Amino acid sequence: MKELMNYYIFQAGVFFNNLILVYEISISLSYLLLAGLSARAMRRYKKQNSFVDYRTLLSSQFAPSVSLIAPAYNESMTIVDNVRSLLALHYNNYEVIIVNDGSKDNTLDLLIEAYELERVDWLLHEHVTTKPVRGIYKAKNPAYHKLVVVDKVNGGKADALNVGINVSGNKYIACIDVDCVLESDSLLKLVKPFMEEKSQVIATGGVIRIANSCVIEEGRLIKVQVPDKFIARVQVLEYFRAFLMGRMAWAHINGLLLISGAFGMFHKATVIKAGGYNHNTVGEDMELLVRMRRMMYEEKKPCKVAFIPDPLCWTEAPQTWSILNKQRNRWTRGTAETLMLHRKMILNRRYGVLGMISLPAWVLFEWLAPLIEFFGIIFFICLVLLGYANWMYFFSFLGLVYTFAIMISVFAILFEERSYQQYKRPRHMLRLILSALLEPFFYHPLTVWAAVKGNYDLLTGKKSWGEMTRAGFSQKKS
Repeated sequence: MKELMNYYIFQAGVFFNNLILVYEISISLSYLLLAGLSARAMRRYKKQNSFVDYRTLLSSQFAPSVSLIAPAYNESMTIVDNVRSLLALHYNNYEVIIVNDGSKDNTLDLLIEAYELERVDWLLHEHVTTKPVRGIYKAKNPAYHKLVVVDKVNGGKADALNVGINVSGNKYIACIDVDCVLESDSLLKLVKPFMEEKSQVIATGGVIRIANSCVIEEGRLIKVQVPDKFIARVQVLEYFRAFLMGRMAWAHINGLLLISGAFGMFHKATVIKAGGYNHNTVGEDMELLVRMRRMMYEEKKPCKVAFIPDPLCWTEAPQTWSILNKQRNRWTRGTAETLMLHRKMILNRRYGVLGMISLPAWVLFEWLAPLIEFFGIIFFICLVLLGYANWMYFFSFLGLVYTFAIMISVFAILFEERSYQQYKRPRHMLRLILSALLEPFFYHPLTVWAAVKGNYDLLTGKKSWGEMTRAGFSQKKS
């Protein structure tokens, strides 16, 4: 009996080892393929846009009209400066809509005082159902004529964005986090694909950069610096991998599933037709884009989601493990909810690249990856306790995975260097490379645990968004 049990344990170990090896090879090949596609797309983009004169679009009266929507909840620390930066963007035809989502602090009072706001009568078209609006404010000072401030009952980010959609009067909407700092020409670059692509563009997204430790004055980026804290530095690497090596490649094959909630632009009529942002998911940005693309496929209307590799938006990343855990927990729940809501599309040829490539890849390599890794560790611990661990295989496999992880991070740094080189000093690159060497040991396990906890919370019905406490941007030059 004991020999039979030993045989089954041995066979289970062999099967699981082979399964993990095949999975690791598959995910590694997917990363290499995405890196190759991204490099090709980057060269093509830079070649096409090297000699573009954006001033022509800036001065044109025919520039597409854009409504910039920014939900605000307890943003008193930076709200005045951030709105000032949004009003100073280089674009001819846009409005700024700040949606105060029932803030508990004095966010609204600060806006009223700083921008000389007064309550006005406003004909509100309820394209999407939302929580009640308490008031709409416009500036008495003509210098702030582009600004609209909406005060509403708290309903969460998705609800606030839907209110902004109802208030907006322009053809395109750009949805951002109000604490983000935009490059002055960000709207010009983000709106360009809507004007030049042959297929209908329903959304465009851009690269998001980490602003921690950068010098920000009055809502403007003054000096780019590598974050002082290790946790923020590793997120710089994550964003390099996600945007420069991931989304750039997916957009190249028209398989992009996600426009970052920090900054993205949408064709408003398509958003409204799709039903606006979903209140019942914490991953509202991903779910909306997948739903829009699904709708276009079902209506047999060719469409495209474009991606801009230029650095367009800078945002503050979590600087504590507690806040990071909440964020990654929420991202996991949002991803899983979106995949379950649109599971009909997975491996369905009717939905083209999305159904046959993008969604299956997200299931295997985004959603399941942390779970497979976590349960793989549990299984290995069981083998160790039972005395069946193959230590030679374990350390060989661990070394292989570690080496590949470092290689991908170094590739991501090289992408940054060969593209827009925001970190110009050699010591910046050295600090990022050192962070890449430490990431697999000190950072990655915590994000895996946050993802596992996120799946558990999803199963138990947790719906909370999780408040993100921010430290604020640096005002001190160094």
